[in-house]
Amino acid sequence: MLQQELDVIAIVGPTAVGKTALSIELAKAINGEIINGDSMQVYKELNIGTAKITPEEMEGIPHHLLDIKEPSESFSVAEYQKLVRDKIDEIQAKGKIPIIVGGTGLYIQAVLFDFRFTEEKIEHTIRDAYYKELEKVGPEAMYAKLKAVDPKTAATIHPNNTRRVIRALEMAEHSKIQKSDEEQHLGDRPLYKHRIIGLNMNRDLLYSRINQRVDLMMEKGLLEEVKDLYNRGIRDVQSIKAIGYKELYAYLEGNVSLDEAIAQLKQNSRRYAKRQLTYFRNKMDIDWYDAELGTIKIIDNILQK
Repeated sequence: MLQQELDVIAIVGPTAVGKTALSIELAKAINGEIINGDSMQVYKELNIGTAKITPEEMEGIPHHLLDIKEPSESFSVAEYQKLVRDKIDEIQAKGKIPIIVGGTGLYIQAVLFDFRFTEEKIEHTIRDAYYKELEKVGPEAMYAKLKAVDPKTAATIHPNNTRRVIRALEMAEHSKIQKSDEEQHLGDRPLYKHRIIGLNMNRDLLYSRINQRVDLMMEKGLLEEVKDLYNRGIRDVQSIKAIGYKELYAYLEGNVSLDEAIAQLKQNSRRYAKRQLTYFRNKMDIDWYDAELGTIKIIDNILQK
């Protein structure tokens, strides 16, 4: 039996490919419980834009690590790693199999393999000082500063992604190891007997599904969800940098029209799907399935292996 051979299963793939539906049916078939593998679904109130599963869609299957953070809080891969490993132990103790489901490749990889984070906690005063400096000198100057102290990491970050620039500066200037050096020493030794199931489909069809999903999100009230966060003064935090939120923030701030924001949201989602697939293919050993086969046939194939 599948559940007797493995410690944990992961279901991965690009956004909108159908991971949620597959995970529910697999959990039913093998007496599993689901752990969120999406870095943004940990946030309360970010529901529509993150395509978070609803209680009805769960069909009674327990889900873990959803809605555990306020929108104003930060969240790191190191924190995720610890929380999920604890959940794996907890689920296994009940005689069930943990199923990690999501599209955030680094987070899932960090759980399954011996990733060791040397990241130190940075004092709030240090972080505040960086943000004050950012206001004074602007993103380009901060990026130039990062290039001077850690050029390898700088090469992987867009100059306008100020949150990542500042985080890398913190690591480079206030930790004993640069972020780029740390990443070179991430482990590739598996810590669990695991199986990673990947879903994919024809790219044109996937992109069409992404566009349709954005339209459906707007119909369901995504703009109202984002307006609520915006009107509460939530700014410059990790959660609203997510796709689906940053584009509509630009609209609410008067920088683009609503149509332009929606078009950008669709484009960014398609680009993200492409990046997800590139990451999964390059970083992990995955059993790939064509999502167009349908959930039942895929489940049958999974259980036969």
